[in-house]
Amino acid sequence: MRIEVEGAVNPYYIETVAMTFFPGEKFSRETDGSPERYARVAVTDGEDGVTTRVTLRSPDGAVSEAEDSEPWRRDGADRTRKVSAGRAFFNAAVRLTGYRPPWGIMTGVRPSKLAMEFLSSGMTPEKSAAELSSSYLAGPEKARLAVSVALAERGLVSPGDCGECSVYAAIPFCPTRCDYCSFVSYASPRLLSLIPEYLRRLADDISYTEELIRELGLRVSTVYIGGGTPTVLDPSQLDFLLTALDPLSRGAREFTLEAGRPDTITDEKLAVAASHGVGRISVNTQTLNEAVLAGIGRRHTAEQFFRAFEAGRRAGIGTINVDLIAGLPGDDPESFGKTCRAVTDLRPENLTVHTFTVKKSAKLREEGVYDREGRDAETSVAIAARTAADAGYAPYYMYRQKNTVGNLENVGYSVPGRECLYNVFMMEEIHSIFACGASAVTKLVSPGEVGGSKVIKRIFEPKYPYEYLREREEGAAAAERKTRRAEITAFCREHGLGTHV
Repeated sequence: MRIEVEGAVNPYYIETVAMTFFPGEKFSRETDGSPERYARVAVTDGEDGVTTRVTLRSPDGAVSEAEDSEPWRRDGADRTRKVSAGRAFFNAAVRLTGYRPPWGIMTGVRPSKLAMEFLSSGMTPEKSAAELSSSYLAGPEKARLAVSVALAERGLVSPGDCGECSVYAAIPFCPTRCDYCSFVSYASPRLLSLIPEYLRRLADDISYTEELIRELGLRVSTVYIGGGTPTVLDPSQLDFLLTALDPLSRGAREFTLEAGRPDTITDEKLAVAASHGVGRISVNTQTLNEAVLAGIGRRHTAEQFFRAFEAGRRAGIGTINVDLIAGLPGDDPESFGKTCRAVTDLRPENLTVHTFTVKKSAKLREEGVYDREGRDAETSVAIAARTAADAGYAPYYMYRQKNTVGNLENVGYSVPGRECLYNVFMMEEIHSIFACGASAVTKLVSPGEVGGSKVIKRIFEPKYPYEYLREREEGAAAAERKTRRAEITAFCREHGLGTHV
């Protein structure tokens, strides 16, 4: 799509709105004269507000136009221009395509952020939802969802949480790679052979992180082991990792092991996890449709999922989460509804419903065997929400990803009182997350009011395990840690984070 923008609005924002109608679209500012999709966005500032005119043209020559006016908003000139430009583009695109994205012009990762702003300003939940629908064109159900999540998050987070921290440890290995995979994870025998050395280096980093957190005077609130598939480790390797984490997890309010693939979960591994105080695991089937599991390269059966779930119960793990994915190729709403009902019948404490997302490197993106507009996914997401509500689950956190079919959302549901705190702290940037391992990202967050403006600094670990191991070679590791310690300490001192800075 060729986009021409006139006025003080960021072209990237227009592209993100366009992506909700034209998934996978590529954008340019110039034309070579060939037929193409075209958009012209003209934003004009006036004394009383902003007026935007949008013209869209499809490759077949169809044209759609729309105009929008927005009075100057109390939340700033930039917001006013974005709202006006977004609505004008949205309305023109609806007329051109006949499709109305359920989230309207809300394009960010955190749909509940706006709802939290409105609630914090004194709006009632009803008024907040109405504002999301009127100004941002979100459908009524999505507006209510955003407000419900914001209310749940506000109830879960206290001012004291902002001065604490969490710890993340990455195990970026899987037994096989799923065709939809969007994570940095490695499944080849050669890379899996790196696990023993990787764990030794990771344990060193964990020890260094524990020392740094102690020096800063921070309290660890939650610990999360993510993947990949952490249970690709054998029992002795898992015990080694958990032993390294003991000084950080001991006393934490929550300790999660993202067990993941059912075909890697055994009674022995979960017994090891329970002995180290792991109180929450994920057992992720994604779907119970056997044909779909085979079609996406998942390499496990529905029966293996049920056995793995029961193993978690036998181990005495207090909270079990199950991940599902709506909109997988071949998984229609009727099939996905059966999965949702079967899973909620098991009564896991947490249920996370993702929407199918295809990243650039995924096999399914190359094959193009998925519904790009996400009509089935939208229906499946709605079925999951109703099924969860009927079973007594409530939404407590939510996020979105680029290239999600239908521009839909990922939602975490929980029975009351069993919400995953790490998910909320991480997604809503409540406090700092110290991350260890390949592809992990440390996120330093300045203390401040819940929902308020904060300063954030990200520190990236090497993406690939072999890069991570090379950087952690003797000598190089000491220099890297010294630089990183200075960087983190300087941030903490500047922003008053911790007690010994």
